Amino acid sequence: MGQKKNTHAGSKVFIIVLSIFCILLIGVSIVNSDAISPLRQAGGVLVTPIEKGISSFGSWAGRLGNSFTDTDSLRSENEDLKSQVEALQAENSQLVLDKEELNRLQKLMDLKEEYSDYETTGARVISKGSGNWFSEFTIDKGSSDGIKVNCNVISGSGLVGIVTKVGPNWATVRSIIDDDSNVSAMVSTTSDTCIIAGNLELIDTGVLSLVQLTDTENKVHVGDKVVTSDISEKYLPGILIGYISELNNNPNNLSKSGQLTPVVDFRHIQEVLVILKTKDYVASPDDSSSNVVDDVTGAASAGTSSGTSSDSTGTSADTSSAAVPSGGDGSAGSSGDTASAGTAGSGTGGGGQ
Repeated sequence: MGQKKNTHAGSKVFIIVLSIFCILLIGVSIVNSDAISPLRQAGGVLVTPIEKGISSFGSWAGRLGNSFTDTDSLRSENEDLKSQVEALQAENSQLVLDKEELNRLQKLMDLKEEYSDYETTGARVISKGSGNWFSEFTIDKGSSDGIKVNCNVISGSGLVGIVTKVGPNWATVRSIIDDDSNVSAMVSTTSDTCIIAGNLELIDTGVLSLVQLTDTENKVHVGDKVVTSDISEKYLPGILIGYISELNNNPNNLSKSGQLTPVVDFRHIQEVLVILKTKDYVASPDDSSSNVVDDVTGAASAGTSSGTSSDSTGTSADTSSAAVPSGGDGSAGSSGDTASAGTAGSGTGGGGQ
């Protein structure tokens, strides 16, 4: 406690002495300024480095303050630039999507022009079945837009499938790659008929099955264009399906089979055109020899079914013929054979639609 008092008293004495000294210097400088010149020079020598140090410190502190200010400014500017980059990226992504949609719509317009003989309406896909392929999907147009069952559906460069169910504002489409789809088709260059059979396993390789091609003159080749045939029951004629990618002779040498590359990308269907006109199919006698199978389950099973039907009916006719007593000229027996043959032909035709 005593030490603190002594220190405090000493400080007061020092301040008083310093004050008196300063007053004396002021007085001397007023009376004779030359007298304190040495002191002024000595003070300058002592004070100048201090002033420089203070000035340097002030400059460094100013630069440091400016640096902090610049850092905050740069940070804020960086955040603004990041926001701008994100906005530009989002805008660019939207532009890419818009461009892709524009290209798809342009293709639909070109397709609409190509099939301008038919009235069409555009629709968007709103859902699809499980898996990667659009084997069955739903569109956002329905009966209120003029769509009905069996309306043909096209997209990209050709045939997609057919409408199987319809609601007021929706419709279900079964595409030609579905296992239950079989399309009666023909080779555009020769008009030889064939069947394009849906196969979800085969489409994984990018192709569809082509069966029952009647090419007796060997004029059909790989690369030929295949379209829907005139004798199709449900599909309008002349709609492009794809191009032959493989062709082989069947063991019976009466027909050929192979593979077809479709013109539609069945992995990425977003918009379609629905042809509002449906096929007005009238069966003709020639259909019995064509083995027409149009959008029914299994081309092979259809052929087998028709063969079975023929054999069964033929047997019935033969039995009938045997039961009827023949005349002396054998006319009754001849009539029975004719009936049998005619009925068998009818059975073959009934296998397809």
